[in-house]
Amino acid sequence: MGRLEGKVAIVTGGGTGIGEATCHRFGQEGARVAIFEIQQEAGEQTAGAMRAAGYDAYSIRVDVTQEDDVARAVAETVARFGGIDILVNNAAIPGANKLTHDLAVSEWEQVFSVNVRGPFLCSKHVLPHMMQARRGAIVHFSSIYALIGNDDLPPYHATKGAILSMTRTDAICYAPYGIRVNCVHPGSTKTPLFIKAGETYPGGYESYLAMMQAKHPLPLAEPVDIANCVLFLASDEARFVTGASLVCDGGYTVQ
Repeated sequence: MGRLEGKVAIVTGGGTGIGEATCHRFGQEGARVAIFEIQQEAGEQTAGAMRAAGYDAYSIRVDVTQEDDVARAVAETVARFGGIDILVNNAAIPGANKLTHDLAVSEWEQVFSVNVRGPFLCSKHVLPHMMQARRGAIVHFSSIYALIGNDDLPPYHATKGAILSMTRTDAICYAPYGIRVNCVHPGSTKTPLFIKAGETYPGGYESYLAMMQAKHPLPLAEPVDIANCVLFLASDEARFVTGASLVCDGGYTVQ
């Protein structure tokens, strides 16, 4: 307990899945948490559950693709909590599952807008506060498919490669200000999105689960397993870690 005591964190997409688990872990470790969530009801449910558990959290509806939205929400967080120590850029969408030659330009751009423009805008508006404080930790969500190839979701995987490059560049640029920038690369995790995908799989969810489990040497992750990796990178325990890629995939990519 107390690994984030006194720290203020922003978590985008904190209403469900790994983002929700991250919010709860941060609260358990003493952070005050601002949840940036376009799904207002989901964000408020997470914040309400955290407050009921005794944690300091609130949710604000934010479309991370809109700069005015992001700027307003960051300013509100600073006014409410007095600063920002941690930014977790978790919000993302998978986009259309089509091969490149079948994708409309609008489908490609929509995924980049959320998955790359969103982390850029949130970082842009949080970084000046961290620079002034001369400390901070940013954790981006990349993917194992920034490291290896796969035969689906070309725009999604491309965005996660962009996030990896952003992580490395900003880690160098902002190290003189005491700001660390890292990313996580999750493997398959039993989130609501994972479960929904499984329900439409031939043979149903159990068949999908067995197929995905066969790809991972360790049992598939629960959202809290990834949240714990984010927690480490956000905490002072990782004070000498920046520009790093923390692969949390149950052994998927080492086979």
